[in-house]
Amino acid sequence: MRDSSRPRFGFYDVVKRLLDIVGSLFLLFFLLPFLFIIVFLIKIESEGSVLFYQRRCGRGGREFHMYKFRTMVKDAEALKSKLKNEIDGPMFKVKDDPRITRFGRYLRAWSVDELPQIINVLVGDMSFIGPRPLAEEEMEGDEEWKAARLSVKPGITGLWQVKGRESGRFDDWKHYDYEYVRDRSLFLDVKILIWTVLSVLHKKGSY
Repeated sequence: MRDSSRPRFGFYDVVKRLLDIVGSLFLLFFLLPFLFIIVFLIKIESEGSVLFYQRRCGRGGREFHMYKFRTMVKDAEALKSKLKNEIDGPMFKVKDDPRITRFGRYLRAWSVDELPQIINVLVGDMSFIGPRPLAEEEMEGDEEWKAARLSVKPGITGLWQVKGRESGRFDDWKHYDYEYVRDRSLFLDVKILIWTVLSVLHKKGSY
């Protein structure tokens, strides 16, 4: 039995939470004009709400609404059944998803669609760094992996997002989740943040 599901409280958690609060407040203030421009461009391109949200599981299994900028057409969920999943595991991914709007592709290429999750970080549902937030049904079938990832807060970015996402293999995803939960530290979080910035600059956003 792995010990990666063991919760870790104390200095690390306190400092990380303080950094999440300070960082999210700074980014919301600094990015506010940019966010208004994105809202405007989303509204003029297609019908529907500006934000897209789904119920996800946070630390300890507590559910919350995770926010993103909408990058797909209004009836995207209804069209999902006509598409074939191209990634191994619980997530649904299509590389050239026809449901994505033209402006939505730019948002995804630069990972800008994830910016509303700064609000999730500010209120404490998420952290800047952690495992990708998933819905309850997306974690069924592997209770050990589920327990490990739910022992920490999910993150806007994380080890799997920067090192294993392009492989498309579910086993790689689980490996990086276990590795992060087992080895997490402020030093590792800083490295993941740097890797994330480099990935975004090279336009390795989510597809």
